Amino acid sequence: MSLTLDEIQNFKGKYPKQIWSLFFSEMWERFCFYGMRGMLVFFMISQLNFHEKEANLQYGATQAFVYAFTFIGGLFADKILGFRKSLFWGGILMIVGSLILATDPHKFFFLGIAFTVVGTGFFKPNISSMVGQLYKPNDSRADAGFSLFYAGINLGALLGGYLCIAIGKGELFANYIPEELRWHLAFGFAAIVMVISLINFVFTQRSLGTIGLQPGHPDSEIKSAPIPKWQEYGVYVLSLIFVPIIMIMVAKTEYTDYFMWIVGPLTLIYLFYEMTKVTPSERKKLWAALVFILFSILFWGIYEQSGGSLSIFAAKNLNKDLLGLDPNGVNNSGGAFFIIFLAPLIGLLWIWMSKRKIEPNTIIKFGLGFIFLGLGYYVLFATRFFANLQGITSLNFFTIALLVITLGELCLSPIGLSIMTKLSTKNLQGMMMGMWFLASAYGQYVAGIIGAGLATAKDGSTNYDALISYTDGYKQLGLYAVIAGIVLILISPFVKKLMQEVR
Repeated sequence: MSLTLDEIQNFKGKYPKQIWSLFFSEMWERFCFYGMRGMLVFFMISQLNFHEKEANLQYGATQAFVYAFTFIGGLFADKILGFRKSLFWGGILMIVGSLILATDPHKFFFLGIAFTVVGTGFFKPNISSMVGQLYKPNDSRADAGFSLFYAGINLGALLGGYLCIAIGKGELFANYIPEELRWHLAFGFAAIVMVISLINFVFTQRSLGTIGLQPGHPDSEIKSAPIPKWQEYGVYVLSLIFVPIIMIMVAKTEYTDYFMWIVGPLTLIYLFYEMTKVTPSERKKLWAALVFILFSILFWGIYEQSGGSLSIFAAKNLNKDLLGLDPNGVNNSGGAFFIIFLAPLIGLLWIWMSKRKIEPNTIIKFGLGFIFLGLGYYVLFATRFFANLQGITSLNFFTIALLVITLGELCLSPIGLSIMTKLSTKNLQGMMMGMWFLASAYGQYVAGIIGAGLATAKDGSTNYDALISYTDGYKQLGLYAVIAGIVLILISPFVKKLMQEVR
């Protein structure tokens, strides 16, 4: 290896140089993911003729499996593939899924989605784990690094979130793209950017030293026997077998219910089993990680209305008073736009506060994240006061809500990625990162149920009635988020003891 792990981790300045390469690989992968995410509900309602309630449940099921599979991807990476091979295999599956959707999104919708779900499961948790390994344990610069990395995620989300839905709807390039090809090209964009992401990662590997190598590799930090080739190939075959299973379970949302009721308890049992094999000090840290994981389920259940009910709200109840932009495009990419500018600043703020010994601990940051999330949903509720009699309200005011919600996300999500790496033992990092995303899966699942519950306007009711129904629901979600934030701040001393020296 050209670089040792110590040489990588003993970098000068605020950021290790490798983070920029990982930043770009993740950026293009997130273009693919958020581009599809932004299209799902609108495409199902406008092209596949799903009812709003049904579309929300389908959205929740799809997103739940995306994040649930990150746990499996993280586990296989820890035990068999290593982070690098897992990431590359996931990228290939995502490219295949995007190409299937580009070929015929109406006919092969669930097949393409299934490939994307499995691929994301292998890609997503492992690139985050590699970012964590760029830092030594308890390096105060790690939170800033993850905030920068999170900006890369959201640059991809901004581009993919706006461009894909706007092209599919005909809001962009309508004069150049025939109507019958718009959705094909919108889905096809995702395949193109994933190819770019993988090419970038091929060159990135040269500067990663031992980070992400397969278990048993001669240069790996943790020495172990080489992994038999049949086990590696078995993972590839098994992941392909998962595709038709995921396809059926996403298409039939009742199967998702069974899966979510089973996989969560089984995962906790497995974690408790692994906890019996660690030291008491490490076990306390894993308990602290579990507190963060459980609260994050509620956070994402409320936050992820952006891909579900807010997508319907944007299509039906928002005007174009923000520079003539498409409301769905703004809904899909507005948060990402704010993160790009705010994430590096907040990361530097944490460093500034840390040097002066006034930085809030991670659990208080989580609490603040919930409070900002709740305030953002109160702003969404307030959009009703700007509505006309047709139930159309201001996109400008809606965008302010996205800004406030984004502040909440920045207090929680990048810090969550960082804290999982800090609280995990060396041999459980991939699994714990997977559990963090599994919590997101439950959040997405809850988001679909919440979104379906918000679609209470009866057939034949007016657009104004739908506006009132949705904003009433957003007010309730805001209250729940604020209460959760206060609870987190109150229990912060107890959780801080479990975390020990970890901040």
